[in-house]
Amino acid sequence: MTDVAGPNRSLDLLNFFLADVRDGLGPYLAIYLLTVQHWNEADIGLVMTLAGLAGIAAQVPAGALVDGTRYKRAVVIVAALLVTVGSLTLPWLNSFTVVAVLQSAVGAAGAVFPPAIAAITLGMLGPRAFVRRVGRNESFNHAGNAVAALLAGLAAYAFGPIAVFWLMTAMALCSIAATAGIPANAIDHAVARGLHGADHGGDRETPSGLRVILGCRPLLIFGGCAALFHFANAAMLPLVGQKLAMKDPALGTSLMSFCIVAAQLVMVPMAMLVGARADRWGRKPLLLAAFLVLPVRGILYTLSDNSAWLVGVQLLDGVGAGLFGALFPLVVADLTEGTGRFNVSQGAIATLQGIGASLSTAAAGQMVVREGYSAAFLMLAGAAGVALLLAALLLPETRNVGTAEAGEDDMASADAAKAASEA
Repeated sequence: MTDVAGPNRSLDLLNFFLADVRDGLGPYLAIYLLTVQHWNEADIGLVMTLAGLAGIAAQVPAGALVDGTRYKRAVVIVAALLVTVGSLTLPWLNSFTVVAVLQSAVGAAGAVFPPAIAAITLGMLGPRAFVRRVGRNESFNHAGNAVAALLAGLAAYAFGPIAVFWLMTAMALCSIAATAGIPANAIDHAVARGLHGADHGGDRETPSGLRVILGCRPLLIFGGCAALFHFANAAMLPLVGQKLAMKDPALGTSLMSFCIVAAQLVMVPMAMLVGARADRWGRKPLLLAAFLVLPVRGILYTLSDNSAWLVGVQLLDGVGAGLFGALFPLVVADLTEGTGRFNVSQGAIATLQGIGASLSTAAAGQMVVREGYSAAFLMLAGAAGVALLLAALLLPETRNVGTAEAGEDDMASADAAKAASEA
């Protein structure tokens, strides 16, 4: 058997360093455009929507590419370079049209990362170890986000918002080095697409996931819930960042970093919880917890404009997004097991998520301009409440009972062995 200790460490580092690269400038874009370029909220929301639409268009092709290619590491490296170059040009090319085009390119390139990381993980470790490894992936990803956000806040305080661009460049170079540290022969490409080692020669001829999605009712329900979740979630942090920036433009980026750090630190144990308990407890209870937190968070944002309060409420994002992010590939893997459509199906569900997220920033920006920030937060909280109801009433438990029981048997055997050794 191939020794996976070295590739595992490289996968840890890849998730850590890619955390600051996979979303481009993310919420920092809104603050940069608001405080440095002096754009209004509606234009900021429109640019972020266009970037989201480009990401949506790329999701299914990205999943099909990851399913079909044997050069998954190269795909990650090229995408990281595209995201970095597209973001680094913003300080010099900042007209509305140019920014919209650049961020659209960044959004399309970023669509590659989630299915590629999931596929590399599944191909390296197989389905039995996938649940725990996904939790570990997300833990390193959130830790990377927290460290990057903390460094961004300190650098922005010392050198201004432009420092965020250079930090992302350094993280991108490190992520490329980590990707190169994963040996090509460590990835079983049949397993990586959900075939679990079966012959998949014919399956390569039709990589589209459309029939899988249309023929699987639970997958459609999950896609709808995911779209509503991201509609409710995507605009919340940018809106909080804008409120913080308006109160103190000089500290806007730094305070945004503190918000991100606070949430990411909570996401780490949430991801670990999914990895440790998703097989025993099932996916649905953890999903419902993620959906429940979001409307509560939206309502709490309306109660005070105090900076400490806003950062404190942002901790709830760590619970909701931390649980959902770790559960997403598990649920899709459950529902597509043995089909060879794992990554295409991830891309298809991510398309629905992207639609929700893109509409979120545009709708919230318009609502802020017309009715104010509190109305925007309540609108987002209402959408989150609908997602919670749909998940509770219509989404079944997706856990593979056999896999769960095998996992419990493995843990029981380990406990027995430990007890025997202690005796």
